[in-house]
Amino acid sequence: MEYVIGALCGLVLGAGGVFAVLTAVRGGAIKSAREESRQITQRAADQAIASERQSELKMKQDQLMARDAFDKEHESTRRKIGEHEERLIRREETIDRKNDTLVVKEKQLDQLDSKLTSRSKAVETKEQEIARTVDDQKQRLMQISGMSLDAARQEVLRRVEDEMRSEAGVIVRKYTEAAQEEGKEKARNIILQAIQRYAAEQTSDHTTSALNFGDDAIKGRIIGREGRNIRSFERITGVEVIVDDTPGVVVISCFDPVRREIARRSLERLVQDGRIHPARIEEIFASVTSEMDEDLTRHGKTAIEQLQLLQVKRDIYPTLGRLHYRTSYGQNVLKHSSEVAYLCQVMASELGLDPVMARRAGLLHDIGKAVDHEHEGNHTTLGYELLRKLNEPEAVLNAALAHHGDQPATTPYTLLVMAADAMSASRPGARRESLEKYVKRLKDLEALAIKFDGVSQAYAIQAGREVRVIVDARRIDDPASAKLARDIAKQIETTQTYPGEIKVTVLREIRNVEFAR
Repeated sequence: MEYVIGALCGLVLGAGGVFAVLTAVRGGAIKSAREESRQITQRAADQAIASERQSELKMKQDQLMARDAFDKEHESTRRKIGEHEERLIRREETIDRKNDTLVVKEKQLDQLDSKLTSRSKAVETKEQEIARTVDDQKQRLMQISGMSLDAARQEVLRRVEDEMRSEAGVIVRKYTEAAQEEGKEKARNIILQAIQRYAAEQTSDHTTSALNFGDDAIKGRIIGREGRNIRSFERITGVEVIVDDTPGVVVISCFDPVRREIARRSLERLVQDGRIHPARIEEIFASVTSEMDEDLTRHGKTAIEQLQLLQVKRDIYPTLGRLHYRTSYGQNVLKHSSEVAYLCQVMASELGLDPVMARRAGLLHDIGKAVDHEHEGNHTTLGYELLRKLNEPEAVLNAALAHHGDQPATTPYTLLVMAADAMSASRPGARRESLEKYVKRLKDLEALAIKFDGVSQAYAIQAGREVRVIVDARRIDDPASAKLARDIAKQIETTQTYPGEIKVTVLREIRNVEFAR
């Protein structure tokens, strides 16, 4: 409407202006101007009316479009609300069905609960009946067998124990055979390779204390006037000189092998010198003692250099050299230690261990035998203490302390020393054993085996390296015989001292003998 009014105002003003101009210019054209003005006014009014109608039409169109949009939006909202209502209805229906199902299941559970309750009561009743029946049967069995409940229990336990012992024998035999098959071949190859690579003499030197001068006149000079020379010699050297009826032979007796060797050298040098009297004995003894100290150092150094051991303190040289004059069952201890060191090196190389440490532990494992004549205690403890003062590694200390199995092995090198020590001592010709000890060892083996239950006879054969055990076949079955062999072997390991290994063979057989007459 404002647009129309503005247009009308403009038209009116324009008409007035035109009218004024025309009036000023020409007075006669007033009428025509008025007519034009009326026409213009009419046209302006018509245009105003047309514009108003267009505006009204446009407003109506906008209203219609807005109403259509509103109707569409309302229809969409109504449709969504309808869909939501349908979903709610379906959900309510589903909930109703589930509720009906739960009601049915609840009824079924109530029925099952009642059934279980009745069945539980029936089971309790049957259990009571069974218990009464079992008690009645126990009473009847006790009456029939004449055994009490404890006696019957013991009988059952005994049978179970017999069955378990039989099964244990089967298991022991199974795993023992498996372990032997898997490990014996590899261990045998390593040990055989170590033995083959070490070439040692079959017999070892044995230090003797008997001197053969070939002339009985020398004995008189050694004894001296009223025994003066021999008493001085024994006092200075600390040995005992035995002069018996054996032609030309003088025996020197002493527990210390080094002292005995010094006395032997001194006596030989005195006889060669020809001047045998107390003063000369002291001079010769002092000279030989000094030479012996040098020899001990040389023997120890030579053994260490041959094994290529580095960073060994020089204080251990003379102590190690004393083993050169020490024997064990006729076997030179220093050569035995060197042999053990080499065997340990070979086995350590095969097993991926340090060969230098193995050689060191093998060489020094018997070092205690060099001082066991001077101090109390066994050679393992004395060797351990000596090496500990010299700050030797733990592998060497444990090898010296535990190589006889009386102490636990804490390093693998101790086990290598134990194996190499047994190989060196048990090889043919390495050691010799007195007849009395040999016979006693065989008797001990037979007595040990015969003590086991079920053994009827036992024989030690092959110089004591095998024990044949004959068992009662009616008391010992095959699985039990395997367990018996294992038990006897373990008992021998823990109670007996022997070189190498001892094979235990259990024989089980049944012989039925009849005579045709």
